[in-house]
Amino acid sequence: MDILGIIIGIVVGLAGGFGIAKFLEKSNVSNLIKNAKKEAASILKDAKTEAEAAKKDKILQAKEKFLELKAEHEQVILARDKKMAEAEKRTRDKESQISNELARAKKAADEAEAKINDYNNKIEYLDKKQQEIDKLHRSQVEQLETISGLSAEEAKNQLVESLKAEAKTNAMSFIQDTVEEAKMTAQQEAKKIIINTIQRVGTEEAVENCVSVFNIESDDVKGRIIGREGRNIRALEAATGVEIIVDDTPEAIILSCFDPVRREIARLALHKLVTDGRIHPARIEEVVAKTAKQIDEEIIETGKRTVIDLGIHGLHPELIKVVGRMKYRSSYGQNLLQHSREVAKLCGIMAAELGLNVKLAKRAGLLHDIGKVPDTESELPHAILGMQWAEKYGEKEEVCNAIGAHHDEIEMKSLISPIIQVCDAISGARPGARRQVLDSYIQRLKDLEDIAFGFNGVKNAYAIQAGRELRVIVESEKVSDDAAVNLSFDISQKIQTEMTYPGQVKITVIRETRAVNIAK
Repeated sequence: MDILGIIIGIVVGLAGGFGIAKFLEKSNVSNLIKNAKKEAASILKDAKTEAEAAKKDKILQAKEKFLELKAEHEQVILARDKKMAEAEKRTRDKESQISNELARAKKAADEAEAKINDYNNKIEYLDKKQQEIDKLHRSQVEQLETISGLSAEEAKNQLVESLKAEAKTNAMSFIQDTVEEAKMTAQQEAKKIIINTIQRVGTEEAVENCVSVFNIESDDVKGRIIGREGRNIRALEAATGVEIIVDDTPEAIILSCFDPVRREIARLALHKLVTDGRIHPARIEEVVAKTAKQIDEEIIETGKRTVIDLGIHGLHPELIKVVGRMKYRSSYGQNLLQHSREVAKLCGIMAAELGLNVKLAKRAGLLHDIGKVPDTESELPHAILGMQWAEKYGEKEEVCNAIGAHHDEIEMKSLISPIIQVCDAISGARPGARRQVLDSYIQRLKDLEDIAFGFNGVKNAYAIQAGRELRVIVESEKVSDDAAVNLSFDISQKIQTEMTYPGQVKITVIRETRAVNIAK
């Protein structure tokens, strides 16, 4: 019973505790709900307050933006109205100006029309007068024909024939008298002019040769120029095409070549190498290349100095180069530049004596032998070739004709042409001016080189040893060792069949292979 009572008590206690817990929980929930409602009401109130404040703020901002946009719009409208007003004003001004122009144009048109009407009336009046004059003239001619018994055309023909016969007789008499007088004085005057011209020009004798002497300070330099096993001298000869003679002559080396340009390049290159002290094949090729460029510049400078000395202006740059190249050309042993300068001076003096254009005569005299300068062979005579060059570079017709006619290849068309011919003969025919042997010798050496250049793969060809040896340098990529042997034989056979020469000609074909790389 006690246990049952305890159990019942526990059950009752649990039920009572559960009821009390439920009551307390319900009470707490109601309190929480009340508190939540209060907080919600407070939040709603605050939200309404903030919303009202934000609404008022936005309304104020919208009003300010509206006022701002309104002000900007009003400014745009004012600016547009101002521009429209200015455009309207300009339009009114243009309309006014156009109206004035139209009024002036109308006035001018009216005046022109009035003048045209006046001129038409005058022309009609003049036509009527002309008709009256023609009618009166015809009546007078008819009266004269009736009186003389001849028509007007017959009378005119008779008068013309009588005047022609009389004029022809007088003209023949005058021409005969003039020719007789000219025969008596022309030869004497021509001799006088030529003698005065020759006396007023100083001349030189031909000094062209085929060797140059290079002076050195001591004979020790000869060994450096020759190099180990002759490498340096062979490289120098191959680069310049000049035969270098190193013999027992004290403090001197002989440079032998028929081409003055090659000889000068070799001389200057040798001077630079000896001065610098570095003499080896690579350095020799570099110095020779630079010296060749230096000679080209010197040729241009020589041409410029020549035309300035002679007072010739406006010469084409290419013709100035041609004049400079004349320094390294000769004609029968006579230096071509000295000969051309001499002819130019003679022409200037003779033209002055005859009252002709002195500057034009000097110009033609300087350029008369430019056809001898080109290195390439041409079938045309040098006078015709020079005339074509002058025409190409814009020289006057008188100058071109004088150049082409100074050896009678074409007809002379101006008074300057015979002057050029005479002065060229004076310069070339004087004693000591030319040497026939040297010119033919140089031509023979050039022919030797040209034969070698006629074969494929030939890079350079040099006639040395006074024409007794032809040194041919070939391109290793195009000519093999076996082909080099055949090439030497072919060249020798062609020289035998096409040329006449004293003694023997040795043909040496040189083929060199190089491998070059650059370390970076």
